[in-house]
Amino acid sequence: MESSLKSAALLEQMKKHLETDAGKELKKKVGLVYQLNIAPKKIGFNEEIFVVDLKEGKVSKGPYDGKPDATFSFTDDNFLSIANGKMNPQIAFIRGNMKIKGSISAAQKFTPDIFPKPSKL
Repeated sequence: MESSLKSAALLEQMKKHLETDAGKELKKKVGLVYQLNIAPKKIGFNEEIFVVDLKEGKVSKGPYDGKPDATFSFTDDNFLSIANGKMNPQIAFIRGNMKIKGSISAAQKFTPDIFPKPSKL
């Protein structure tokens, strides 16, 4: 997955994480498909699209073929802050740091717990 985003490294880790037992547990627990539209600086501009498929246990680049359970739009930095647990997803949404389309109940399961804990870079 060629990308200039810092988030791409985390999503690459996520790919490996989904192959572990913890990742398989996540599939059972969440079982949803999330599309992430991640912009380098400003939501809606030069976005790169990734799909975190917790039904199949896959991470891929490019739009989801079908209708994802929830689609999130954020900047690279805000996505990393949310995934690392530094920013609360609800607060990010209220402040406009994250936009959501689709099922709100699916969106509520999008928490830092679904991401592997980042190893120190």
